Amino acid sequence: MNTKAPGKMPIALFEPIHNESIPDSIVWQFEELILNGILKEGVRLPSERVLAEQLQVSRPKLREALTELKERGLICAGPAESAEIARLTKNAMSPALIDLYLRHPKAIDDHLEFRRVQESLTARLAATRATDEDRQALTNIVEEMEKANDNKDSDLETELDICFHLAVVDASHNRHLIHTMSSLYELNRKGLALNRQHLSNVQEVSKKLLQQHQQICTEICAGRADEAAAAAEAHIDFVRWSMKEAQDNQERRANAKKRSLARQVFIPSGE
Repeated sequence: MNTKAPGKMPIALFEPIHNESIPDSIVWQFEELILNGILKEGVRLPSERVLAEQLQVSRPKLREALTELKERGLICAGPAESAEIARLTKNAMSPALIDLYLRHPKAIDDHLEFRRVQESLTARLAATRATDEDRQALTNIVEEMEKANDNKDSDLETELDICFHLAVVDASHNRHLIHTMSSLYELNRKGLALNRQHLSNVQEVSKKLLQQHQQICTEICAGRADEAAAAAEAHIDFVRWSMKEAQDNQERRANAKKRSLARQVFIPSGE
């Protein structure tokens, strides 16, 4: 499973242009690909020559369209005189606010309360709208999650967990959900990592999380909307419980350490 940042886009995404207003048609095609979450920020465009051939347009018409896309803030200059998709979806929260959430468990729980509703809706839509490609993508991720769980690779499990939920959002084919989830990526990733870090029974919880993702995948691929929504809600409920368990474990360890220090200081001398 590839979890690396976007690279160069495949030219096969584009379709030949057959329209009197060629630059406008090129711009429209780019906008549709960006809105649908197909072209991700940071993806490098092919060279003008290759892109013009794929679109079957002249390079002057292509340059006109690219200039318009730059003026609209949709593409920007990339490395080595290339162009790339601009950063359009910034984090919903600044790094400082994310770290503040992570230091205050009640704030994280509020976020999970919001995600319970979001994930339920997303899974319901995915079950009714997923294509064969969407279902295959989810199945592939779950297979990689199974391997990571067998290998006890917690870091990879965290990354695949995020990839799974992003794939469910993609399968919902709801543009707003796609971009909203992207904007919350960093908070979700750090929250998951923190949760696993403080669990005393991390392997047991990891196994249960894997089973929940398998269940969500099964219901979506079977087209069972109500069951998919219920599975997503049960998953977030379990995450909230495990976060609370992790918080309690951390507090117990801190108190036990303090008690140990106190015993050393106040132990009777025997005199």
